[in-house]
Amino acid sequence: MVKEKTKVVVFFGGRSPEHDVSIITGLQALAALDPARYEAQPVYIAPNGEWLSGDLLRQRSSYIPGPAILKELTPVHLRIGPGKPALVTEPRGAFARPKTMEFDVAIPAFHGLIGEDGGMQGLFEAANVPYTGMRAMASTVLMDKAATKRMIASTPVPQLRFWEIKRPQRGLLITAQELKTQLGDLPFPLCIKPAHLGSSIGVARVSSFEEISDVLAKSIFRFDDTAVLEPFVENLVEYNVAVRRKDGQIVTSAIERPKRSTELLDFKTKYMSGGSGKSGSKTGGSKSGTASQGMLSLTRDINPELPATFEADLRQWATMVYQQVGGSGAPRLDFLCNGETGEAWFNEANPCPGSFGYFLWEAARQPALFAEMLDDLIAEALALHARAQIPADPTPDDARLFKRP
Repeated sequence: MVKEKTKVVVFFGGRSPEHDVSIITGLQALAALDPARYEAQPVYIAPNGEWLSGDLLRQRSSYIPGPAILKELTPVHLRIGPGKPALVTEPRGAFARPKTMEFDVAIPAFHGLIGEDGGMQGLFEAANVPYTGMRAMASTVLMDKAATKRMIASTPVPQLRFWEIKRPQRGLLITAQELKTQLGDLPFPLCIKPAHLGSSIGVARVSSFEEISDVLAKSIFRFDDTAVLEPFVENLVEYNVAVRRKDGQIVTSAIERPKRSTELLDFKTKYMSGGSGKSGSKTGGSKSGTASQGMLSLTRDINPELPATFEADLRQWATMVYQQVGGSGAPRLDFLCNGETGEAWFNEANPCPGSFGYFLWEAARQPALFAEMLDDLIAEALALHARAQIPADPTPDDARLFKRP
């Protein structure tokens, strides 16, 4: 008897400054899923929030969809209600009828706001949809850098001191004098960044209240309502490691050390290679039995030689953060280090790292190709969903105020 394939929907795009990067991650996941085991379809969420489906969405050349391609795509929405998870088409034309497309599990491949930050995860939970990755609470906390710091404060994981700045109720400008009154004396230089964005968007080094004011108005407050300030780490070296569960045990990935030619890694350095303007560094899949290069083509060291105690600390701290937020999925945990003094601090977490961080798992102590990692994430999603089920009528007998039919 032929086993029925698991029906998977990969969701990507979204109303986020990281919309385009999410498309790449979504396409990679679609390409990596084993066609012998899964029947996968894409759902692309356009920048305006419209949900679209169709085979053209599997092709990178279709993005960003223009009028001609949009005519070939089908608007869909998620069915909210009892029964198996399903997408419902929104018919075009007076005589068209909606179609219901049931599926088994969702793979959210969003980055940043309105997708990676707990919103979509909450929607899936409300609709009782099995989904991969971190749960809603963990996604929300880890996409808020200030909330993450507070969440981790009770653990032994080292962190830098921080200050928060909220966007004004009106406009984007906070004057230097207002900042000084609000924050008091600060140990310049500092690093300023949005509290809820990833991919190094809006990150800057500042040496005065005037510079803080300028960065807030021109960059951060255009996309985010909160900024975080931290002491600037001299002689900066970054280390990143991903974490997930494998056969019930927490495992860590290879460690990466991004190289840099500037003080801070900006968006284009992370996602564009070779100066050609073509995003060619994150398109690799892993359907075959050999490890793909993917992001390894960027200027980064994978599994750099590190003192044994320091490597053990990085892995232990990453595991502690993962456990502290009720870890699931395969988040990437990022650390900052002063290369001269050896001091290190937890920086931030990526609930859904670019490309799902598959290149880190391909180079792990126990290597796993992208397809294998997705198998594990899907199995975890179905197990977590089964464990979270409650009775069809969850109201206890002694709390029922109305007669049941």
